Amino acid sequence: MFSHRPALSSTLALLGGATLMAPLAAQADALEQQRQDLEGFQVIAHRGASGHAPEHTWPAYDQALAMGADYLELDVHMSADGRLVAIHDTTLDRTTEGQGPVKERSLDELKTLDAGSWFNEAHPEHADDAYAGAEILTLDEVIDRYGQDVRYYIETKSPKDYPELQDALVSKLEAEGLVQSGSVVIQSFSQTSLKEVHDLNPDIPLVQLLWYSPGEDGQTLEEWTGVTPSPADITDADFQAIADYADGVGPNYLYDGQPVIDADFIDQAHANGLLVHVYTINEKDQMRQLLDWGVDGLFTNFPDRLKDVREE
Repeated sequence: MFSHRPALSSTLALLGGATLMAPLAAQADALEQQRQDLEGFQVIAHRGASGHAPEHTWPAYDQALAMGADYLELDVHMSADGRLVAIHDTTLDRTTEGQGPVKERSLDELKTLDAGSWFNEAHPEHADDAYAGAEILTLDEVIDRYGQDVRYYIETKSPKDYPELQDALVSKLEAEGLVQSGSVVIQSFSQTSLKEVHDLNPDIPLVQLLWYSPGEDGQTLEEWTGVTPSPADITDADFQAIADYADGVGPNYLYDGQPVIDADFIDQAHANGLLVHVYTINEKDQMRQLLDWGVDGLFTNFPDRLKDVREE
């Protein structure tokens, strides 16, 4: 896998100079280590350990890491004043007492909102008084807390709403040394967003998210952005078109309780040099099935459950 990615060794050969060789070699080693690790199985904590704590908050992230997650998954939007913030929805209504689009609020306004109490109401079996009052976090804050000790799996959300998001995100990751240290994967449903990231820095591993659901006839599966045809009709050429800019695909496993991909889909993706990271798997029997099929990683709200299944 990853044969389509440019190697930093070619950069080393071109640059020369003793003072540059050591740090560049270290970067190449770190990126190569990340790619080797990605070829093993990855536990991806979906919005943190979001089955146990409010998504995209310190408790969710800290618990995910304590449970042995390989990657913290973050959804990134932008505030009205251009700050990158970790929140899944385009609006504030579900996970805060606020209302309306995230992009219409300044960071100061977003920071006044309670992003934790909703969880206690929605999930009383996991409620904790300490979750009340949790803040919406900036990407800066997350990186300041964990640095290069953690790997991040970042989704560019609603890129049409934030044309500058890709440049701001890549610039931040580069400035913090997270690309060079092999600490980040970027994912998106937007092919345009991923291609822009690829152009900005081709060393960042990318994953094309896919969502399969029935089309107008109610039976034939369609990918909602049109990146691929139905899984039943997907060809090597379709996978190769993704492999031109990405390292993997991230499909849903189920729609309305029924599988939309199978072992053949995973095998075909692998045959075309693509990783397969499936979302969002919270039940142990589903985890076992996908592990048997040979997926390379799973997004889950319960990293502890996935760890238990892998240790069976």
